[in-house]
Amino acid sequence: MTRTLSLAAAAAAALSLVAGAAVAQDFRALARQDLQAAHDELAANHPAAVVGGQASTEFRAWLDTGLQDALAKANSANSGDAHAYLLRYYAAGFRDSNISIYPTYEGLGPYFGTSWAGFSTGWRGGKYVVTYVKPGVRGSTVPRVGDTVVSCNATPIDEFARAKLDRWEGDLNTEAGRVSSAPYLTWNRNNPFVNGVPSVCEFQTGNRRARAITLQPVPLVAGDLEAAYRATVYTAPSTPLSIETVNGRPWINVHSFADTAGWDAFEGQVESQAAALRGPQGFVLDLRAARGSGALNSASRGYGLANLIWTEAFTASRQPQAGAITYRATQGNRDWFATALGLMNADPRYAAQAPALVTQMQEIVAGFDAAIAAGQTTFQVQGRAVAADTGAPNPVQGPVVVLVDGGCSGGCLDTLDLVSKLPNVRIVGAQTATDSIFIEQTNHRLPSNYAELSYGHKAWTERPRANNTAYVPAAGLTYTGDPVDETAVRAWVGTLFGG
Repeated sequence: MTRTLSLAAAAAAALSLVAGAAVAQDFRALARQDLQAAHDELAANHPAAVVGGQASTEFRAWLDTGLQDALAKANSANSGDAHAYLLRYYAAGFRDSNISIYPTYEGLGPYFGTSWAGFSTGWRGGKYVVTYVKPGVRGSTVPRVGDTVVSCNATPIDEFARAKLDRWEGDLNTEAGRVSSAPYLTWNRNNPFVNGVPSVCEFQTGNRRARAITLQPVPLVAGDLEAAYRATVYTAPSTPLSIETVNGRPWINVHSFADTAGWDAFEGQVESQAAALRGPQGFVLDLRAARGSGALNSASRGYGLANLIWTEAFTASRQPQAGAITYRATQGNRDWFATALGLMNADPRYAAQAPALVTQMQEIVAGFDAAIAAGQTTFQVQGRAVAADTGAPNPVQGPVVVLVDGGCSGGCLDTLDLVSKLPNVRIVGAQTATDSIFIEQTNHRLPSNYAELSYGHKAWTERPRANNTAYVPAAGLTYTGDPVDETAVRAWVGTLFGG
């Protein structure tokens, strides 16, 4: 573990300079204040409160109940870390990947922990399995790699995992949430609301009888937890965008949709190699860990990549139909769009380069004004119509394998909505993440100034892919081996081409 200070709380929130004096923060009071503010903002402006359907039902069910649940825990919010955990818990309870509350300072990273028992676990085939044991740690105090965790602290492991991880570290209602949070099953991550390192866990080797092991703390050395996590969960390489040759065919790496990933150079590389990509040998599009982020809509990155390979003339008629977008007609939402329009108009270059977007924003603001004046709770705008099929032939001659995992989220899922409809394309690997129909993030700083609420403030009510639906590889296209064994993954992918 490497960290400037041992706790994120100390980094940004343990002391606040007010009028030149250091004043200790009451994180319990700050947690109550921020929870109430997040609740009130979502109740006032989130579209799920009014659009109807299952997503709306789930939202309303947690909005007040979840607030009371979280407020009841606030007395344990004794640090900045605890404050962040409790706000995350409330946000995650909506089971909506586009609702989050995150620290405004550098919070807990994925490799953080205050203590551990020298091993990590992964989610494999519907079970928690030991994936890593620190070299040099042997004896009766640690399990073996490959052992299945049966129970911890006399609690069946699924029940234990839900109490320890669900909403705190990930959404255990999703496969992706299980995978990403599994290494933390027995770690102490400085969350005062849950058990730290369990005292006793039962492990099973193969079909043998489960055996109980009393876990002993192992001294943390810098890099320990990162090594354990990386041995368990696939993480994107430092160069997320590239093209290489694997088993005689192109392998296109897209492990990020962030604006900062180096798209200009990468798109130039794709364009220069388009003829080879379209050859009869086929190619692999690797979208593992491809999370969408950045100022630019990350879906447009995926669509732009598809257009470079298949050509826009071929993909345009195969893009998912946008259908209706529903807006909640509140003054707060109207003001957000009006501010965005003002920024567009204030930039002559933007207004000249994207007049259609400016016009669209003007129409949305006008829609808000009309709906609010009429006392309507919502109004709809029809999305882009699907282009007519031009009859352009498919320029890609060979088969295409699209490799995904639970890290494929956001714009990655939007990209799959398109490429999955193209000829000779197969989605393979592991189940992806899910995302909600509530899109286009808006951010709100909470009163403590230590946390920010983010949520999607319009509803894609006619999205072809249902709310919180993952892409699941078909039978025979699911990778069941070690997800971090790159040699094995690539060998398996090669067999899908018949080689």
